[in-house]
Amino acid sequence: MPESEKHAPPSPSHPERAIIDYEGSTYETDFWGSGSREYEDRAERIALRHLLPKHGHRLLEIGAGYGRLTAEYHAFEHIVVMDYSLSHLQAAQNRLGATPRFTYVAADVYRLPFAAASFDAVTLIRVLHHLVDAPAALQEIARVSCRGACFILEYANARNLKAMLRYAFRRQSTSPYRYEPTEFVTLNFDFHPRYISDALQQAGFQNESKRPVSFLRLGILKRIFPAAWLAAFDALLQTTGALYSPSIFTRNRLIQDEALARAERLIFTCPSCHVPLQRENESWRCSTGCRYLIRDGIHDFREQLS
Repeated sequence: MPESEKHAPPSPSHPERAIIDYEGSTYETDFWGSGSREYEDRAERIALRHLLPKHGHRLLEIGAGYGRLTAEYHAFEHIVVMDYSLSHLQAAQNRLGATPRFTYVAADVYRLPFAAASFDAVTLIRVLHHLVDAPAALQEIARVSCRGACFILEYANARNLKAMLRYAFRRQSTSPYRYEPTEFVTLNFDFHPRYISDALQQAGFQNESKRPVSFLRLGILKRIFPAAWLAAFDALLQTTGALYSPSIFTRNRLIQDEALARAERLIFTCPSCHVPLQRENESWRCSTGCRYLIRDGIHDFREQLS
């Protein structure tokens, strides 16, 4: 085992934990709505359905975007739909409805505005590859998860077959076997599976299942074969457990000794002060004076009001 793999994963050096903001972007229509990623969407839903618990009480969906996958969480009584982009949350609200079953939250994954042990399930899908400090985010997710909570994590796999072949034929300079995250474009990271396993373990999670996804993510295949055929074949490949696909889904369980039982109700806490918030009309306020707006049913904890 390489020396770097004998220790807890280091957090990448970065002057600050920068956040990618999709505010006002055409992510829904251009990235998913164009039809060019129908295969990936189908394959991810197959993996997610395989990994999700059969029932649950309160689920936190981090990076929910416009609510592409939220309907998959129908087994849960209460879903907190969270994203950093207000416009995406507005799209999710239009898509899912303003009902008590859904709570819409604009927040930063490094500073989650929830009390400890608030959730018995958390999902983080197509988000980790934008995080400069993945271990810190995983530790924050563990904080808001209750004892025995299910955490479904998807990450971009640096050690995928295409990257290994490109590296072998000197078409790629960065080694896919590198333990540390690889930032191939600003705030876009690939991760070695061992790095993710170590970071999860350090945060108090125990892995239960791994599901490699999107083996057939090649333009020529998507042009030749229907998305449904590719997804059906991908479903078979997912069962192999061969971690050489560009995307990997994992199901993990929080096993921290100090983890608490799930809180009876959802309690918002100040992202800055970590004290419970009190609602005042269309805003939240903490005892130290921090204040956050509620914008048309969306609880906005990205920045304090001046």
